Parts: sequence; structure tokens; C-alpha cells
Amino acid sequence: MSRLRRMPRQQQPARPARRRSYDQFCATARALDSVGDRWTLLIVRELLAGPRRYTDLHADLPGVSTDVLASRLKDMEQGGLAVRRRLPPPAAAAVYELTEHGRGLLPVLTALARWGAPALGERRPTDAVRAHWFALPLLRALDGLSQGGVVEVRLAEGEFHLRTGPDAEKGAAYGFGPADRPDAVLVLGADVVLELGRGECTLAEAVGEGRAEVLGEGPLAGELRGGRRAAP
Repeated sequence: MSRLRRMPRQQQPARPARRRSYDQFCATARALDSVGDRWTLLIVRELLAGPRRYTDLHADLPGVSTDVLASRLKDMEQGGLAVRRRLPPPAAAAVYELTEHGRGLLPVLTALARWGAPALGERRPTDAVRAHWFALPLLRALDGLSQGGVVEVRLAEGEFHLRTGPDAEKGAAYGFGPADRPDAVLVLGADVVLELGRGECTLAEAVGEGRAEVLGEGPLAGELRGGRRAAP
């Protein structure tokens, strides 16, 4: 019996992916066209700390698949929120970083952090945590400081640093690990950070109660000891 040869199927040209849209003439709907997909705003949260490699992003976004992360990054590039570039030698690694348009989402994320803070009760066994995730509520709590500079924050979960005052608008809003030359060091617990972000206490009150400590002798450290209640 002769064997029939199976003819290969003709390859159909791939259809270009259609970008989803709410198709509504509304600023909120247009914004959600760009950042409304799941994981997009959390990727922005990570990139607010500065340029990051794909592998680092994947490590600090527990639960995201590699396909979804790659797709969201591509969408963010196409939407003008982020760019991909290669670091010069000896690093020679590709990194993603926010554009000025993407960095404009910082106040959106700080507002979301404040809105979502009441939902943070006891940490669940399944909850991942990274120290720099507490930067957003703390940035809101320290908003409006007249003294600009770098604050190193020490939590039980780890360390990060952030910029305050006029310096907050220069480059990355916060960064990983200890700062090279911090203008002040803030030692406190994650629960205190959340209270500060919700406006339930001032830093001065937390320091007076022994629940927070400010190290340093410069103007920024002095202003931090003076405390500031988050704006309503």
C-alpha cells in the first residue's frame, strides 16, 4: 500500500495584535488603555526605582509569567511608558527604564498605595514582600519636606533609599539597598510606615514613642524628627 504524503499546511501570516481599548472619549478610559492591564502598574512600581534588567523585574514580581511580563514590557515600550537600552561595558546588559511620561505615574501609584493601605492587615502566609514596596506609602508621608536629600530606610524586611523634597523629582524616586551617602537614616517597622502613609501618626510621634529612629545631624534629619502628617 502506497503511503500518502501529507502536504504541509500553508502558513497563514500572523495577524498583528490588536491593542485593546475601551473606545471611550474619556481621559480615565484612555489612561486605562495604557496601564489598565494586570501587572502593568506593578512593573511601573519596580521601574520607579531606576533601570532594571528583565531577570530582576521577574524576580521582584512574584507570580507573573515570563510571557506576560515580556508582553507588558513590549506594550509599555509601544505606549511610550518605558524604553529598553543596553548598558555600556563592563555591564553590557539590557535594561528597561521609564520615560518621563512613565515617571508621571508616581503620584498615581502613591494615591493607590494610600487607598489600598487599609486593606493591609496581617500578612498572609502566601504574601510575598520586598522592602522597597514600602517606599510608596513612605514617599506620601514625607511629601512636602522643604529639605531635599536622600533618606536611607531600614526595615526588618530589608533596606532601600528614597529622595525627598525638590530632589524627589530628579531621576528615580527610590532605589534598592542602602544609599552611598544618605542625608538621613530612618529606622522603623513596616507597620509604622503604613500608619504614616495613612496619616494616622506623624514621624515625630513615632520617634517620640520609640517606634522610629532618625539618624543623622543634617538639616534633613532635623526636619524628619520634626515630623509631618500626611496630607488628607
